[in-house]
Amino acid sequence: MTTVHLYRGRRWLGWYNSPGSYTVAKKFGQLANSRFWDGLFPGPNLTPAEIFGLDGKPGPRYWGVFSGTEMATGHLAYLMVQKTKEIEAEAEVEGRETTPLSVTIVDVSDRVVKHLDRAPMMSVHHALLAAIPITINFATCAISAASGDWLAFALIMLGIISSGVSCLVMGTARLEFASVKEAAQGVPPADGVLLMRTDVVILRGAEKDIDPITKGKFDLKMDGYPEFRRIGFCSLLLLAQFLLQLLLIPQASTFGQIMFLTSLAASWAYNSFLSSLEREKIQIDILMKALRDPPMLKIALKNRAAQAVFVCLVLSDDIRRPPNSDFKPKEVLQCFIPNETRVWNTWKNKEEKSFEFSSSDLSRFKDDEKELLRSLLQDAHNAYRGYQKHIRKIRPIPSS
Repeated sequence: MTTVHLYRGRRWLGWYNSPGSYTVAKKFGQLANSRFWDGLFPGPNLTPAEIFGLDGKPGPRYWGVFSGTEMATGHLAYLMVQKTKEIEAEAEVEGRETTPLSVTIVDVSDRVVKHLDRAPMMSVHHALLAAIPITINFATCAISAASGDWLAFALIMLGIISSGVSCLVMGTARLEFASVKEAAQGVPPADGVLLMRTDVVILRGAEKDIDPITKGKFDLKMDGYPEFRRIGFCSLLLLAQFLLQLLLIPQASTFGQIMFLTSLAASWAYNSFLSSLEREKIQIDILMKALRDPPMLKIALKNRAAQAVFVCLVLSDDIRRPPNSDFKPKEVLQCFIPNETRVWNTWKNKEEKSFEFSSSDLSRFKDDEKELLRSLLQDAHNAYRGYQKHIRKIRPIPSS
């Protein structure tokens, strides 16, 4: 049921005796919002998108290096991060190895997803496989009637009708993008970073292009707001199906019970197939389709210091940086490495201007601190060489 909005034509293909009607009724009945429905289906009154698993996942922290924006993100940023985890690194920066890290650059310029845009749907091909359980279910119905077991016929038909009607009603909802209606005029590029524990995603583009990822979400527009009575009646029908089948199927003949179990088995196999397609992966594909598959480049690094310098170099590129911007490399380094020790502060102050330490810079440190500074300096050199080596790939693709 949770995939009914993701596949084109899926809402018309729910006519089979699906198992698990009690679980479906209990889950989606919580969407109906009134004293009666809350008593029948207790639980939190979530939004339609949350009930269908299309919202609710927290995204990573976002920091806009030119705009100064810093905020938590939501479901779409979470999906973007999951997409970057799927792609392979195209290059690796050499150096001392502590923890495997990565930097993924995503260009979303001129790939606008507007507020209330209809989300694209996946192909109907997978949904058409529903023809198999539908055919088997109606065949078991006909065979039960032909054998004279009208009780088995009625119980299978009850399951077909309740599942089909529920799928049809719930499938009328429209999946849309909810985002900022209109970005402010004259704002600087929204280039920024999505920060995770080991990986970093650099988003590059205008404010209007990045807002749907950092501030947007999926919105499921369903008729009947805010009570959603039709969803409540469908859940009640599914609950009645569960109780009647549970109580009455033992009264059917042995042959009728075999036909009933056959219909359930065929439906269960199809539902298992849909579940195996990974709903999250489908959502990622929908987001990428809406963004027109933005180009991505993933670079592997071997330690945090090199990662911080590499990100700083990517974001400070003169091609992307707006004129008279107050971009401060030290703030980027501080974001990645908040250590306030004397060694780290000296390194960050130096990296903001150059990649070299003089003898006078090192004279006031102990031997072990000098060794750490040299090691950090080498990390910065490695990051710079890696950046220069792959600069043609790293620089954004010009707008067409």
